[in-house]
Amino acid sequence: MPRKPKPDRRPSGPVDAKRAPTLATLRAKIDRIDKELVALLNRRSEIALQIGQVKQKQRLEIWSAAREDEILARVLAANRGPLPEQTLRLIFRELMSGSRSLQRTLRIAYLGPKYSYSHLASVAKFGESVEHVPVGSIAAVFEEVNRRHVQFGIVPLENSTDGRIVDTLDMFVRLPGMKIRAEVRLRVHHCLLGRCEWGQVQRIYSKAQALSQCRHWLGKNLPQARVVDVVSTATAAEQARREEFAAAVASRAAADAYQLNVLAENIEDQPHNVTRFAVIAERAEERTGRDKTTLMLRLPNQSGALAKAIAPFEKNAVNMTWIESFPTSEGSADRDPTYLFFLDIEGHADDEPVRHALEAVRKRSERLEILGSYPRSECVES
Repeated sequence: MPRKPKPDRRPSGPVDAKRAPTLATLRAKIDRIDKELVALLNRRSEIALQIGQVKQKQRLEIWSAAREDEILARVLAANRGPLPEQTLRLIFRELMSGSRSLQRTLRIAYLGPKYSYSHLASVAKFGESVEHVPVGSIAAVFEEVNRRHVQFGIVPLENSTDGRIVDTLDMFVRLPGMKIRAEVRLRVHHCLLGRCEWGQVQRIYSKAQALSQCRHWLGKNLPQARVVDVVSTATAAEQARREEFAAAVASRAAADAYQLNVLAENIEDQPHNVTRFAVIAERAEERTGRDKTTLMLRLPNQSGALAKAIAPFEKNAVNMTWIESFPTSEGSADRDPTYLFFLDIEGHADDEPVRHALEAVRKRSERLEILGSYPRSECVES
């Protein structure tokens, strides 16, 4: 007698369709994780408050560039995705900024107005939970720090396209006691902003350095427009908003802030256009083991003086990564101008090879100022 076939007990629909989580289930998981994150973030903030109390008792500063760079490096090293590194960097930047604000609200002076590249560099370094203080000139940034109206200032030091920023170097000559506490390497992308059509632009406003970084693009695409130098890119955006047939070379952030259209983007002549900013303060930063040191050097007006002065760097295996000559007003009108030299070397001034090299350089110089030793930084997007 033939056996009856066994009933088919397999599910009638696709297996994956029954087991796949629903949108509601996934959202419920997100909600639970968010709740856990809030609890963890507040636990972290409680510990940050305790750290602030310890720092206050020991009279330590609230902000340490070295410590925050260390935290970011550890976080990024632990990242296995899919969250991009840039997103994690922004999250932890604001987390540390908010934690600092629980201890004390820092004031940071920068060349304004808001949404200038100096402002973007300040936000990139300190986050939003500080008081960003706009001032009218680079000299005013130094003065605000010198008068202790703010704890820190941020000033442009050099650009990969145009080199040194003269106003900043001049203020280091005038106020040599000011120290570089940290650096910000900001990748700068310029946009052409305006309220009119591209072909209607008659005047283009921007800071001299920004105009210089886009000079070939502007000459090729807007040869008929008159170029006008103003104090900052944000000031240029303000001007473009007021004038009908005007445009500004500024950041995309400035376009959003001043309700301007982006007529063209990434108009910088060099695709890897980076501006290095210096965070200035009264005191230098602690040693980290991955530092650089900036020096100001005055040499006798003699043949071979520079070569003799920097020879100890090679002897002590200290790498020099930047040098700029800078004329000063010292001396009389009937003499050749006096030149200072600004240098970057790898290492901290307290590192033994650097210390030995600097002792030898000092003996061969008329003047040597250590403007600061501070952590080397990664490049960040503007």
